Amino acid sequence: MATKLSFGFFALLLLSVCGCGLEELGVGRFTRDFHYSYPLKAGGRVSIATFNGAVEITGWDQDAVEIDGTKSGPSPEAADALRINVNALSDKIEIRVDRPADFTNFGSRGVRFSLKVPRKTILDRIATSNGSIAVQGVAGPAHLSTSNGAVRVSNFDDNLEAHTSNGAIELTDIGGNAIVTTSNGRVRVDNVRGVLEANTSNSGITARLTGSHVSHSLRLETTNGPVDLTLPAGFTSGARVSSSNGSIVLHLPSDTNAHVLARTNNAAITSEFEMKVEGVISKNHLDALIGNGGPLLDLATSNGAIRLLRM
Repeated sequence: MATKLSFGFFALLLLSVCGCGLEELGVGRFTRDFHYSYPLKAGGRVSIATFNGAVEITGWDQDAVEIDGTKSGPSPEAADALRINVNALSDKIEIRVDRPADFTNFGSRGVRFSLKVPRKTILDRIATSNGSIAVQGVAGPAHLSTSNGAVRVSNFDDNLEAHTSNGAIELTDIGGNAIVTTSNGRVRVDNVRGVLEANTSNSGITARLTGSHVSHSLRLETTNGPVDLTLPAGFTSGARVSSSNGSIVLHLPSDTNAHVLARTNNAAITSEFEMKVEGVISKNHLDALIGNGGPLLDLATSNGAIRLLRM
């Protein structure tokens, strides 16, 4: 036992003297950090094309783009072979990771990015794979795309498109329209002030909309998952919600005026509101008015219940 402890102590001492990390001893991955800085005025464009790595973008009050990141690979040579190509112009910055011609061990190489950009920056195309995308505090339109990773956007004041697979999508305080799609991932939305379209599969959708969303259309679609939607007081635009093998729960203000068309199979439709029947009504089908009638709430599912709840 004393010999083993002495050897362990000697190994730790050797690491501290040499300044070596565990990656450099072949345990884990080798990494290479990088940093770039370029001027860019508000209203400029930024695009990123990378792989096997996360992308984080934060808005700040400077006319510059700060780029920090890390290249990783199974060896120092493999990490160094990943080239960061930056095309910096007066009105746009394009960032691309170039793959070597003899690119092998694809799954063990990758590049992650962390950017600070002027708040009013257009995110032309932010694309990665096997990594998440996070955007915060930006006031320009954005197109985000990844796979096998989550997308999280908050405090964003413009139109947004986000696409992923095998990952969740989370939106908080979005000032424009939001169109999002994923598969095998949950969608969570808290306060979108424009049009909202969300689509997923094998997971659920939860959306809570505030008073600023009263006049914008809404479409939520999923398969094999539930939908939980909260609408604000005074909403004047319709909503279309569909699922299969999942329930639909709709939270509505007490003074709601709406036209409800709800359909399901093998489950029931229940409501906490008094309704005036317009068409067919049964355990599985409802066509009725709440209050004085108003925007259409089109709710459809199979093998799931539909519930209308009073807030």
